[in-house]
Amino acid sequence: MKTVPILSLLIFGMHITHAQPKLDTSGALGDSGVVLKQQKDNIINANTILKIENLGTAINTPMAELRPTVSADGDLLFFICENHPRNTKYRSVPNSQDIWFSERDSTGKWSKAVHLGYPLNTVQYNAVYWISPDNNRILIRGAFMNGAYNGKGVSMCTLTEEGNWSEPNALIIKNYYKYDRGRQSGATMGHDGQTLLLYMTPEEGSGANDIYVCFLTKNGTWTEPKSLGPKIDLPEYNEMTPYLAPDGVTMYFSSNRPGGLGDNDIWMTKRLDDSWQKWSEPVNLGSPINTPNWDAFFTLDAGGEYAYLTTSLNTIGESDIVRVKLLEKERPKPVLMVTGNVYNQKTKQPLSASLVYETLPDGTIVGNGISAPYDGAFKIVLPYDKNYSIRASADHFFAISENLNLDSLVKAGHKVIHKDLYLAPIEIGQTVRLNNVFFDFDKFNLRDESFVELDRVVKMMSENPALEIEISAHTDSRGSDDYNLKLSDNRAKSVRDYILSKGIAANRVISKGYGETKPVASNETDEGRQFNRRVEFTITKD
Repeated sequence: MKTVPILSLLIFGMHITHAQPKLDTSGALGDSGVVLKQQKDNIINANTILKIENLGTAINTPMAELRPTVSADGDLLFFICENHPRNTKYRSVPNSQDIWFSERDSTGKWSKAVHLGYPLNTVQYNAVYWISPDNNRILIRGAFMNGAYNGKGVSMCTLTEEGNWSEPNALIIKNYYKYDRGRQSGATMGHDGQTLLLYMTPEEGSGANDIYVCFLTKNGTWTEPKSLGPKIDLPEYNEMTPYLAPDGVTMYFSSNRPGGLGDNDIWMTKRLDDSWQKWSEPVNLGSPINTPNWDAFFTLDAGGEYAYLTTSLNTIGESDIVRVKLLEKERPKPVLMVTGNVYNQKTKQPLSASLVYETLPDGTIVGNGISAPYDGAFKIVLPYDKNYSIRASADHFFAISENLNLDSLVKAGHKVIHKDLYLAPIEIGQTVRLNNVFFDFDKFNLRDESFVELDRVVKMMSENPALEIEISAHTDSRGSDDYNLKLSDNRAKSVRDYILSKGIAANRVISKGYGETKPVASNETDEGRQFNRRVEFTITKD
């Protein structure tokens, strides 16, 4: 079976010395997933209509299944199985924990769980903390250097061309050990791939965790952890196991703060600004999600409809993986999932490439991903509150970016769309369409959101000093031939003028308007006419 990768929920292990039956031991001493017997009268609450659904014998065994981590599309599930005879350290470590996974088919049936071998299951206590939306990366417990376990931390694995996982590589987090000094630590990553939430104990001997945020830097390392502020990190209480929903705003976490049903409960809060210090008042999710016992490890699919949990009520084994359909008020904001494949524009062969998506018109990078090495497939998750440019990136290629106007998509009710991406080899004769160059109707002045796209052309020219290009502009068939020719010529000149204004020599860029003479689609439809209205560049010398 081909394994699939992941990127968004890290929870380091912990060990909690409650006088209670079950421990998930995959942390410094293990992940404390204290899974306790729940009383039937706590599962049905007169104020809710939530129903617990056991995922069945393909996943759950007579042993303890813990810490579910589900993919954005809801079709891939990683979890811990404790003390299984096939676990790597079964004979040498009491309560050994290894990573297992299952895939869901089109009918909703889960496959028989599969044990993951080397390099993911190598130490006493193993766990997957997060799956990237593209299913091409996973974040796992522990800091690994050159394939060897190196202590506390988190590491990333990437899917290889053979469909296996690469050796894990530790995330480099500034001053990490200044904050992770207790017996418990963990994390989660946002679906954007550049926001990391950690929970750690900064004081030795303390049992109280706080939640911190780090951000990916341009050089691939992570910023120093920063507390989420007094609304989340209450003094003397235990905040842990955060999960950041795909909207990038809604956070679920576990805490023993006042107002719960007993021990740690799952709480929900929403980020109010970009400081990561201001949050709405946390709300307890109530039963059956919470019980009088210890509750943590909450995760969702991108749809935000189903939560995946561990329970010990009416189970097949010591504890089971279950899911529950959330009430509307408990769900995050809706998001759009974009699926597609990355191709070489010239050969039409799939490519493994890095993905970047930016907001328009400001060009701020707000997320990343990768495409699968064997078929170029990718998935990204986008909140509905922005318009975006998405593109792939690979050496010796120029990315043909695509723009997504989410305002129109949300009005049409879209939840999933397919958008293939193309990379054009930088060589003589290649023509590249610039999809994110915009003009007002019947005008030739560049709109501000065009600058992000044109700056990439400038970057390509700067990195390839022998390169020369022709900028061409095209119209649809509406209007007279002479008018369209003049309009397109002025638009091409505007693009050239912008590129020259950034320091590119004038002899390296020519411009020409072709009017309606080179259609690439029918002018009989609105869609065809829109496709014919375009700006391109062609490489004339390299």
